[in-house]
Amino acid sequence: MFCTDSGGDGPPLLLLHGLAGHCGEWDVLAARFTATHRVVAFDARGGGASTRRPRDVSRAAHVRDVLAVADRFGLDAGQLTLVGQSMGGVTALLTAAAHPELVRALVLIEADPDGPSPSLPGAIGAWLDSWPVPFPGAGAATAFFGGGAAGLAWAAGLVPGPGGLHPRVDRDVMVATVQENAHRDYWDAWGEVRCPVLVLRAGKGLLKQQEADRMAERHGATRIAVVPDAGHDAHLDDPAAVYGEMAAFLAEVTAAESEAGAAGDGAGA
Repeated sequence: MFCTDSGGDGPPLLLLHGLAGHCGEWDVLAARFTATHRVVAFDARGGGASTRRPRDVSRAAHVRDVLAVADRFGLDAGQLTLVGQSMGGVTALLTAAAHPELVRALVLIEADPDGPSPSLPGAIGAWLDSWPVPFPGAGAATAFFGGGAAGLAWAAGLVPGPGGLHPRVDRDVMVATVQENAHRDYWDAWGEVRCPVLVLRAGKGLLKQQEADRMAERHGATRIAVVPDAGHDAHLDDPAAVYGEMAAFLAEVTAAESEAGAAGDGAGA
C-alpha cells in the first residue's frame, strides 16, 4: 500500500481518494491542514502506486486497508478523522460504522449510502473506455479531464509508457471495485455511524440535496455544507472552500468534546 505522510501536529486526518484516483489529489488540502493536524493519505488498492491487480477489491478489503494504514502510522484510535471523496467516502463511511472506536469524525465529500446502482459498472467501464490512451502528453491529458486543478490532478495520475501517458488502473479492476454498489446500498451501515459527520456536496456535483437531507434525517450529528462552484472533485475544484468547511466542522467537534468533558468533570465533582 503506497502512502504519503505529510506530517503535522495534532489529531490525525486520513484521506481517501475516489475511484481510479490517487493520493496526490490531496496534496493542496493536506498542506493546509498540517499546521493543526497529522495528515496521511494512501493510494487505494487497484490504483496509483499500490497493488494494481489485487485479488480482493471488496469494500471489506478497502476497510481493512484503512485499518492497516492507521496502525502503520500510529494514528490514535478515537482521535482519527476519516475524509473520503466519492468511493473513498463509501470506504470511510463503512470504516466508521464497523469501527466506531477508531473514528472521531467523518467527512464525506460527494459520497453517500444510496443504492443499489445497477448501471454503475457499465458507466465506469464506458468512462474508462473513453480515455484516449495513450495520451500524447500531460497537456492533452489535462484538457481531456476538464482542465483546471482537477484536470492537472488526473493527468498527474498517469505514467509514461509506449506512445505516451497511460493510466495506473486497469478497467476490469475498477469495474469489479464498484460491483457491490450495483447490488446494494449502505443505509444499514449509515445507521451504525456514531461520530459527527460533515457531508460536503458540490453545487455542480453528483450528490443531490435530497440525499444529503436524508442522511441528516437518519443521523442527527450530521452537518451539510455546499461548495457551490465545484464539481464532483470538489477537493480539487475549490480546496480553499473545502478546507474552510472542514476546519469549521472540526472546530465544532473539538468544542463539543471540550464541553462534554467539562460537563463530565462537573458531574464528578
